Order: sequence, then structure tokens, then C-alpha cells
Amino acid sequence: MESLDLRVLADALAWHRAGHGVTLVTVVETWGSAPRPAGALLAIRDDGVLSGSVSGGCVEDDLIARTQAAWTTGKADSSTPSLIVYGVSKEEAARFGLPCGGTLRLLQEPLREVTWVEQLLERTATQQLVRRSVTLATGAVQLSAAQRGQTLEFDGITLSTVFGPKWRLLLIGAGQLSQVVAQMALLLDFEVLVCDPREEYASTLLAAVPGAVRAQGMPDDAVRALPPDAHTAIVALTHDPKLDDMALIEALQSEAFYVGALGSRRNQQARKQRLAEHFDLTAEQLDRLHGPVGLTLGAKTPAEIAVSIVAEMVQVKAAVAQSPGPAPV
Repeated sequence: MESLDLRVLADALAWHRAGHGVTLVTVVETWGSAPRPAGALLAIRDDGVLSGSVSGGCVEDDLIARTQAAWTTGKADSSTPSLIVYGVSKEEAARFGLPCGGTLRLLQEPLREVTWVEQLLERTATQQLVRRSVTLATGAVQLSAAQRGQTLEFDGITLSTVFGPKWRLLLIGAGQLSQVVAQMALLLDFEVLVCDPREEYASTLLAAVPGAVRAQGMPDDAVRALPPDAHTAIVALTHDPKLDDMALIEALQSEAFYVGALGSRRNQQARKQRLAEHFDLTAEQLDRLHGPVGLTLGAKTPAEIAVSIVAEMVQVKAAVAQSPGPAPV
């Protein structure tokens, strides 16, 4: 359960260790309806094997031809990165199958030194956010700690990208449904935290879902300890008001982009009335609660319900990312 870009780097490292030549390609900038976002990563092995994608298949064949020619002629011996642009004209966009006249600006760099790859993979494996900066003139790479919300930056001299979980999810409750939601969220590059004061539940989930991290304390303590920001989702799934409501009181007053709670429509109405009467939450704050949690898919099983929850989170996340102001890549 790894992000695509980290999987690309892991493949590139393995290929390099096996003696292959490897070229990395990063999407620097897009115009129009480009199929892959800025920051997307591709690794090309010297025999044409690929890991990742920068265009969904539109320009990969041409990139393979370019890199294989470079390895054959010895031009790939240089460690200096180079910029490539596809789709400058409508004719070229049509030739490469870029939709709606889309244009891609790519950075191509031979992978010569892999210490930074090893260090980046080690740090992201412990849920750290890592900023990678490459200087175009020399190919030198520097790693530094990144902050949630930082995005790709390119000033013509240095390209900086961020690796690691840019979004996070706090689950209240560690039952069967939480296990499935946690697994799906990890696949989508969320940092997953789980709070459940019931030791047997928490231990079972952590054993079943490598990568999830336990948030200690009672639910309201766990929410305050984050604290939630605009890249945090909080979902209460215990079905026990004594636990769920504690977290929701704090979550609904926070900057969390998504707050959801398990329960029927009748239970949600009773919950909102209870929270309004006893905890002085405003109507605007209560309106932020997604309940019943998840999209209406007719879900019945834990896996189906998990799909509906994660799908709604992604839907809201996409709206947040497209709104004005800083947002993760």
C-alpha cells in the first residue's frame, strides 16, 4: 500500500541496483486538459520497461525512444537534467494524443546517484513529508522536511516536489468498517490515524492494517492533539455516541475539510439536536457534518460502506484542492 510515485522511486532504485540505466521524468507543468498532474513521476529503464506515467500513455512511447537513444549514444552519461515540452502546437498535441490541445512540460534526469532515493523512501516510510529539490544546471538533489500544504515549485532553476502523505484521516473507532476504510485511505496516500480507547479493537486494527498509526487518548483529546487543518478528514465510526460525539464536538469547530459520522438519518438528526442543545454548536458548524456518512450507493457490506465513505471524502477533497488558496499537489 504505497503511493504511485513512491512505487516508481522504489522500482527505479531496484533497477539501478541491478545494473540498469534509469531515467526519471517528472511533470513540471501542464496546460489544457493534460491527463496527469504536475509532479507525476515516471521511471524508464534502459530496456524500455516503465514504472509510473506522465501522460496516461500519450507520450511514453516517444520518451522511451528518446531515452534509449540517449543510452545508446552515450548522451545519458551526463547527469544534467533537461526539459522537454510536448504539445506546443495543435498538430503536435494531436500527434501525441494529448486531449483538447493539452501541453506537457517535463523534466528528464538520468538517475546516477541513489542515496537520495534511499533516504527519501526511508523517511516517507515513517510518514514524513519530504521535499525534494533538484538543480537543473548540475542535477544535484537536496532533501528537506516539507510542510503539509506545500506544492510543486519550479522557478526555471530548481524544481521542488513533495513526497509523503499530504492528506490525513483520523478514524474514531477501530472496528471492521474502520479497518477497510483505513486500507483504502492508505492506498489513496492519506496518513491514517486511529483512535479507539478500547484496547482490543485498536490492537486488532493496527495488526490488520500496517501503516495505520494509533492516536492515543480519548476521541476529543485525539482531535485536539492533531490539530485538524484544511487537509484533515475526521470520521466517527464507533456507533457509540459517548465516543463519536466527543470527537465530533471538536472536529466540527476545526478546519477539517471533511467530518463524517456513521448512523441512520434518524440517528443523525437526533445527534445534531443533541450537539446543538448541550454543546452550543452553531447551525453552520452542524451543517458541516456528513451524516449518514458516505455517498448514497445502496451499500450494505463493510467494504461497500467503506467505498461510499472514501468516495465522498475524495469528492470533497477534490473540491477543496480546486478552491482558491493553497492546497496539496
